Amino acid sequence: MRALNDQIIGLVRNETEKMIKKKRFYVVLLVLLVLVPVFSYAQMKQAESKREKYGTDWRREVQQAITDNQNSLGSDRVPEEWKKYRQVYIQQMKYYLEHDVNPAAPGGVTFTREFLDNAATLFIPLLIMGLGSDIVSAERTTGTIKMLLTRPVRRWKILLSKLITLLMFVSLTVLAVFVICYLISGMFFGYKGFQLPVFTGFRLDGASVDLSSVHAVPQWKYLFMQAGLVWYVGVVVAILALMVSVLVRSTAASIIIMMSSLIAGNILTNMASAWTSAKYLFMVNLGLTDYLAGTPVPIEGMSLGFSLLVLGIWAACSLVVSFLVFTKQDILN
Repeated sequence: MRALNDQIIGLVRNETEKMIKKKRFYVVLLVLLVLVPVFSYAQMKQAESKREKYGTDWRREVQQAITDNQNSLGSDRVPEEWKKYRQVYIQQMKYYLEHDVNPAAPGGVTFTREFLDNAATLFIPLLIMGLGSDIVSAERTTGTIKMLLTRPVRRWKILLSKLITLLMFVSLTVLAVFVICYLISGMFFGYKGFQLPVFTGFRLDGASVDLSSVHAVPQWKYLFMQAGLVWYVGVVVAILALMVSVLVRSTAASIIIMMSSLIAGNILTNMASAWTSAKYLFMVNLGLTDYLAGTPVPIEGMSLGFSLLVLGIWAACSLVVSFLVFTKQDILN
């Protein structure tokens, strides 16, 4: 058992060194270091514009947002699908007003929470896809896979080491998003806000919003729940990327397949409300943080437990396919 562990550790160390040499993770960090300041600056300008219009009274701003959304509900130009989102938003804002809590209090913590909400379904999965979509196919292209498989090591151990390494970098990516967002946005908005209450548990029940399960959690706790869900999504995307990399010999093809799937899922989420079977597709279930925020589900019958289960099944099936194909396939030719 100890010899097996030592062998796996050695393989993981080797895969980690290869991942670092590819500099993919450094590219991820660079993307975050470039885009987060841009987003922070844009939000700062938006906050300044609202301050000029409403002054320091955040209640006026929230009340105006409620009024604008209520007026849009009677418009024929607003699709019915969008109206249910606005209904929930109106009730959420009313709830914050009643409890005298500013839902958008400026701060690095609030920015990080909103960034994770917006980036969880596409931006972060794309970063993770960039790390893992060619973890096997790239070695076929360069021919290094032949050298690796000629060593006296079982194939499943090689693939397991790649999987462990990939999951390590998924965790580092999620941590990097959290840290970089907080540190950079804090320069614009300050670093306070960990104890700010955030209300969660809003549920759409027909044409009304069910408030019976609404409760307040400190923003730091909400962030940890978000990060856990984002990490889970990242793990599933990484495992799917690993499977595609095993099945497809071309690096470019594996990247295109994963990228197309993620973008298609983002489109389907907004269009597939009438196609109930679409809820079993993995890409439609990536918005796990939406359940925390109380956003209406894109397809009837979906819930946090349902999405976790669907993603888990996709990940498990992908692992089975990956190991079966990798251990049986004639890769050396």
